[in-house]
Amino acid sequence: MKGVCLKFTTYEMEKHKNRPIYEWLLELSKKEGFEGCFVVRAIAGFGHQKKIHEEHFFELGSNVPIQIQFVLSHNNAKKLLEILENEKISLFYTLSELEYGHI
Repeated sequence: MKGVCLKFTTYEMEKHKNRPIYEWLLELSKKEGFEGCFVVRAIAGFGHQKKIHEEHFFELGSNVPIQIQFVLSHNNAKKLLEILENEKISLFYTLSELEYGHI
């Protein structure tokens, strides 16, 4: 199948409606019947503000970068972006064409 890979990058402690944004997006994805989604937690990274976020051994509440990745049809990618715009969520994203399937 032809579709897109839609990736959002944020930080672990970012919230929307009093929940971590990645949890909110996972639930939304499931509710909307999107094709698939997963979350990847980084060791370290920085964004447009150039502040390095990294986890240290003794930290309990780290705020490391995370990536929320969706594999979607073109229509569902458009729908998801519209939902996020209506929710007034500000996230960095990348969108790539891809082919996907099952073997």
